[in-house]
Amino acid sequence: MSANPSFFKRICLFIWHTLNGTRKLILNLIFFGLLAAIIISIGSSEDIQVEDNSALVLNLAGSIVDQKQQVDPLEAAFKQGQNANADGEILLADVLYVIDNAAQDQRISVLVLDLVDLKRAGISKLQSIGNALNRFKESGKKVIAIGNYYEQNQYFLASFADTIYLNPQGGVSLDGLSMYNQYFKSALEKLKVKAHIFRVGTFKSAVEPYIRDDMSDAAREASSALLADVWQSYTQTVAGNRNIEPNSLVPDATTYLAELDKANGDSATMAINMKWVDNLATTEDFRKTMLETVGKASSGDSFKQVSFYDYLTLVTPLPSFVEQDSVGIIVASGTILNGTQPAGQIGGESTAELLRKARFDKHIKALVLRVDSPGGSAFASEQIRQELLALKAAGKPVVVSMGSLAASGGYWISASADYIFATPTTLTGSIGIFGMITTFEDSLASIGVHTDGVSTSEWAGLSVTRTLSPQIEAIIQRHIERGYSDFISLVAKERKMTIEQVDKIAQGRVWSGKKALELGLVDELGDVDEAIAKAAKLADMTLFDTRVIEQELTPEQKFMQQMFASVSSYLPASLSQSSMLEQMLQQWTSSLKTLTSFDDPNNVYIYCDSCNMMN
Repeated sequence: MSANPSFFKRICLFIWHTLNGTRKLILNLIFFGLLAAIIISIGSSEDIQVEDNSALVLNLAGSIVDQKQQVDPLEAAFKQGQNANADGEILLADVLYVIDNAAQDQRISVLVLDLVDLKRAGISKLQSIGNALNRFKESGKKVIAIGNYYEQNQYFLASFADTIYLNPQGGVSLDGLSMYNQYFKSALEKLKVKAHIFRVGTFKSAVEPYIRDDMSDAAREASSALLADVWQSYTQTVAGNRNIEPNSLVPDATTYLAELDKANGDSATMAINMKWVDNLATTEDFRKTMLETVGKASSGDSFKQVSFYDYLTLVTPLPSFVEQDSVGIIVASGTILNGTQPAGQIGGESTAELLRKARFDKHIKALVLRVDSPGGSAFASEQIRQELLALKAAGKPVVVSMGSLAASGGYWISASADYIFATPTTLTGSIGIFGMITTFEDSLASIGVHTDGVSTSEWAGLSVTRTLSPQIEAIIQRHIERGYSDFISLVAKERKMTIEQVDKIAQGRVWSGKKALELGLVDELGDVDEAIAKAAKLADMTLFDTRVIEQELTPEQKFMQQMFASVSSYLPASLSQSSMLEQMLQQWTSSLKTLTSFDDPNNVYIYCDSCNMMN
């Protein structure tokens, strides 16, 4: 008998040692990361100091979100190892809190918008920050923007500044909005994959990529109208801030070339000529300007300043141990899926549990549901709505504050609220429903794999390897039609409209918040602050606190979230930027990933795919 282990055993031992070594490595990295954080915090003996006449530098690095995603450390480590572009995340509530505090802080005399690392943000969230900047200016203080190159989101915020500085080698990129998707009909045919589509709604375009090779005329017309509406809000806001004509923001190619020629091909000079910016300044020029404005810091060679992150740490209040009557805030952000989902996504069970927590908390007298979702599972959406009804039945008013998105399932969970706020650029509506089942019988047959057998009923034999009978397809379609009828009936009941009125504006069409107000789908245009005030009024509260009700993370999870969610914002550009090919592949895979993540027990979805395509 050989003393050496068998080949199979050696392979198993190798795999085990590899996995065990990887596990130990990851645990060691986590341990030493925690140890480093502790050492740094202990070694930093100096408190954050804000000198008199200081500048608050709003250096927003990452994407603006309503709720941070729970970060899995293994997934985050893998993504960073692959140089994936995983942006850091900044809570919108934190940004607003910092700006409003700084407006009342006598030590702060000016706010500097440093937007070079600002990534994704919906226009509605940017507008909320812009409103806070206006409140800051109303206190008699100045706002200054500095940038090397302003892309569209960055420039929207910069337009609220009293003075915009641009690097002499920089420029302003204003492209407008677009909505493009990948279409797979021909690809599915070549692969012999059958996509069985069931839908109601003329404009329900979420399934179009699987049944067409181009955008339908109905979807094109609706999307064009939506883009024009949202872009009008963008241009009117920016043009009003800059006191220029809206049509001068995105000139046609001929006009652009003529203006560029006037500036001898210099984009920065063109930005001056177009009144997009006020002054050109290098980093050193800006430093000298700020030294003259606020003075030199007590240490170092720069001007007196405090960063957004330091100031947030400084002004964040300590948790109160005495519970008071409060307006609860629950954030419903992301795709609506079944079961329990982590933060950054909506779970039928997990979000319903948060609502139950608010219902049984005697100190929560009213609730604001902050919705930022394109929808998802119809079953999970209804689970959440049922809990909202139970909350209302318990005598606690519910007010919805719509963020960037509250469409399809996002509107379903909003419809039964006592009052609904939206922003002018909120994407909402998309009142429609669809189902999708993909089968692979022809694909398998092409490689010689066939399925055959017996069953006690047609239902027992359902499989992705077998074709759907016409009778089964008719039954599923009937369920979809009933789902659509339930949707428009729900909206008609809650919005005090007739079914015919709702059907006319439904059909899966997406509307801006401004248009939704005209159509009666929302009650008022406003942000989360207005929603909180309304909830308090409905609950007859004059003095109250606000309390965010969210999933509780362990200290380890909180550390991982903070460490991995923001680190990529400080990586070199060469690591955080992806190639054109990578971007194309990401777009292609994301379309497939979204629908494959759905697990509705009835294969019925209320989801707005086009809402996530706008850029």
